[in-house]
Amino acid sequence: MKSVAIIPLRKGSKGIPGKNKKKILGRPLYQWCLGAAIFSDLDEVYVFTDDEEIIQQVESEYSWTPKVKALLRSEQSATDVASTEDAMLEFAEKIQLDFDIICLLQATSPLTTKEDINNTLFKISKEKFDSALTVVRTKRFIWSEKGESLNYDHFNRPRRQDFDGLCIENGAVYASRKKHFLEGKNRLGGSIGIVEMPEDTLTEIDEVSDMLIIEKLLLNRLNSHKLDPKKIELLVLDVDGVFTDGKVGVSENGELFKTFSLRDGMGLENLRNNGVEVVVMTSENSPIVERRMIKLGIQNLYMGVKDKYSRLNKILSDKGLQRNSVAYLGDDINDLVNLNSVGWGFCPNDAVLSVKPYCDFILVNRGGDMAIREVTEFIIKYNQRFR
Repeated sequence: MKSVAIIPLRKGSKGIPGKNKKKILGRPLYQWCLGAAIFSDLDEVYVFTDDEEIIQQVESEYSWTPKVKALLRSEQSATDVASTEDAMLEFAEKIQLDFDIICLLQATSPLTTKEDINNTLFKISKEKFDSALTVVRTKRFIWSEKGESLNYDHFNRPRRQDFDGLCIENGAVYASRKKHFLEGKNRLGGSIGIVEMPEDTLTEIDEVSDMLIIEKLLLNRLNSHKLDPKKIELLVLDVDGVFTDGKVGVSENGELFKTFSLRDGMGLENLRNNGVEVVVMTSENSPIVERRMIKLGIQNLYMGVKDKYSRLNKILSDKGLQRNSVAYLGDDINDLVNLNSVGWGFCPNDAVLSVKPYCDFILVNRGGDMAIREVTEFIIKYNQRFR
C-alpha cells in the first residue's frame, strides 16, 4: 500500500508569526517532523504550504532524497477559518488521489519520531484498522467545571501504579485509508487504532513559551546518545569558523579568499591514519572550500547543507554508524542539533557564545588556528581506551 504524508504549513500564523520557520536549536520548526518522516516507512512526504520561501528551501535542501516534495497550497485553504481537512482534501486532489494511506503530520509536534509514524502506519497496514492516531496516556485526575470527577472515584482515589488513566490526542500523527478519508472528508474514520507516544509529546507549539519547553525536551532526547560512549569512528567538521577564522578576504580585483591552517591538515592526516573517517559539511557552496578539501584528500564533502541533522542521519545510515560513535566540531547555531546528539560535541574557543553552553568540550584553540588539530589529537588519545 502506498503511504503518502502531508505536512500542512501556513505562512500567516497569528499566534507566533513565522512559526514554521522559527528555529529550535538552530533548526526550523517544520524540519523536525519532516526529518523524522524522511527516515520513516512513508513512501512520499509532501510539505504543503503557501509560503514560497519554504517551498524553495525544501526543493534545494532535500534533493538528496526522492521521498520529499513541496506543493503550493491555495490561499483559500490557508486562511484562519480553513480547516486542516480542507487542506488535506485540496492536497489529495493535487496529487490525483495517488495513495492508499494518507498520513497527516503536524509541524507543531517536533518530538515526533520515525517510530511514531511507523507505528501509526502499522495499525492500518498490518492490524487492519481503517485509521489511526497518536495519543498520550495521562494519569492525571480529570474534573468537569461542575466539580465532578470524570475519570476516577474521588472517594476511592487510586494509586498511580493501579490507575489506567486516559488517552489524550496529542495532534502529532494521523493516518487513514483513502476510502474512509474521502467518504468522511475527515482525517479519521471507520475503525480507529491508537498509538501511544511518551507523555512529553503532549506539548504542542501554540505559544512562544511552548518553544522553550520543547527545546528542553528535545535536548534531553538528543543528549541520550552521550550516555553510551563508543569509539569515535567519524569526525564531522563545519568549515567557516572551524577550518577558517570565519572571515572572508577580498583582493583588489574582487576575488574572495580564505586562510586555512596547515597544521590542521596534518592533524586530519594523522586521524585518518588512525582509522577515523572525516566528513566536511557546510551550509555554503564555495569553490575555495572544494579546492582545499581536494588538496587535503577529503572525499566526504557536503556543501550547501542547511538541515545538517537530517543529512548526517543519511550519512550515518549509509555507513552503518550510530551517533554515539561520531565527534562533531562546529561553531554556530546551525550546528547545535548535531553538537548535542553525537558522542562528542566540540566548539572552537571563539565559537558563538550561545553555542558554548551546549558543547561537551570548548577547545583552547580558535577556529582556523589549530582547533581541528586539537580535536584530532583528543580523538586519537580517546580511542586508545577502546583497544
